[in-house]
Amino acid sequence: MKIKFCGAAGEVTGSSHLITLDDGFTILLDCGLFQGEVRHSDQMNADWLFDPREIDLMILSHAHIDHSGRIPKLVKDGFKGDIYCTHATRDLCSIMLMDAAHIQEKDVEYYNLKLEDKKSRNKGYKGTKREPLFNSKDVVKAMESFIGMNYDRLVEIAPGIHLIFTDAGHILGSASVNLRIKRGGDDLRFAFTGDIGRPDRPILLDPHPMIPSDVVISESTYGDRDHLEKPMEKQRFLEIIQDTCVHRKGKVIIPAFSLGRTQELVYLLDQIEHEGLLPDIPVYVDSPLAVNATEVFRAHPECFDYELHQYILKNPDPFGFNRLYYIHDVEESKKLNDSKEPCIIISAAGMINAGRIKHHVFNNVDKAQNTILFVGYCSPGTPGAILREGAEYIKMFGSIKNVNAKIEIMDSFSAHGDRMEMLHFLQNQKNTSVKNFLVHGENESREAFKTLLEGNGFNPVHLPELGEVVKI
Repeated sequence: MKIKFCGAAGEVTGSSHLITLDDGFTILLDCGLFQGEVRHSDQMNADWLFDPREIDLMILSHAHIDHSGRIPKLVKDGFKGDIYCTHATRDLCSIMLMDAAHIQEKDVEYYNLKLEDKKSRNKGYKGTKREPLFNSKDVVKAMESFIGMNYDRLVEIAPGIHLIFTDAGHILGSASVNLRIKRGGDDLRFAFTGDIGRPDRPILLDPHPMIPSDVVISESTYGDRDHLEKPMEKQRFLEIIQDTCVHRKGKVIIPAFSLGRTQELVYLLDQIEHEGLLPDIPVYVDSPLAVNATEVFRAHPECFDYELHQYILKNPDPFGFNRLYYIHDVEESKKLNDSKEPCIIISAAGMINAGRIKHHVFNNVDKAQNTILFVGYCSPGTPGAILREGAEYIKMFGSIKNVNAKIEIMDSFSAHGDRMEMLHFLQNQKNTSVKNFLVHGENESREAFKTLLEGNGFNPVHLPELGEVVKI
């Protein structure tokens, strides 16, 4: 067979890998959106390195947009096969892809209006009118192709091709892909990690090991570093809240992805509040998508770990408490920007490159009493990455803002395993895998993780380039 690496090869977005068997049967693993500082990302999202009409079926590891975000366009451009994923992933995609369509439609509408304005043309709005990659109707059509599966069930998805999803422990519904492919006298075991989660994180079960395989494609996001803190370090989180909201009378602004990170933060705050440790301040979740995603979390207790099940016995709703407010209305969101009260605001997107969080940061980053708390990875070039790197000023909405707010980073919230956690996850592949490929990582991370794997007895590891085809 052949593997063509169609995304996340040298970067962490745009996950997409195409398997072509010797009889021409094709399987697409993930179909993600290119995001952040990826060169020519608009063009890369618009174009394909394959013909969607020729793909027989697709397997989706999880619902994050950098893994699922181009599926509506895939269907729009001619894909007619089934899309296999877990039940929770299907439910999350139904809201996340619709939200992505809405954002694209609004962004394109705004851009096209600017094209008609002479003053805006002088500020760089030039060229022809744009169209969104896909719209809400395309999402509805795409969702008809989704087929939900349970974890740890062997299912024949095509003649001679069997699939098992194992829990990757990354986000709700996330899975590693385990394939057994029989063709003629050959019997190949193939594994794709998807994104590898962290052990001992709240809410979700720990990552489950994949089935020992002959060919392994692994992520490598944090392949060059260790997380310095245990997952969800409660004491440090509480210290940041106390310092900002009690002592400096400011706001804690938390850019957080609507899926996973927001629910973990709310669950942690719920615990702190029930222990009587949370200061007397309001907590706002200002993201319509996060509100909907939280409802999906409530509907999938099969993904919860033992600790959360025990907690639910004492507190039936781990995602709600007094002084926690979910904001739907845009006018309510705008009021938060004018408010002077100490509070916590959790809002999307996590990289501050879209959504309501851009307005919250814009209105608060120049005030010394506030804190911007980062709880996850930011792609290079995004506003989040610029602030994480210690910038003294930042340009937003055409204005220059001095960075006077305190910048805090807690990567203990990261949903990605670090290099040693990933090494542990892959240990059972060491004596079976003949071909190993690293994707979903910047090149420095991939190089470092390659060295670590080979130094621990793995067969030679290959770092594929975008568009590269490898024969197995």
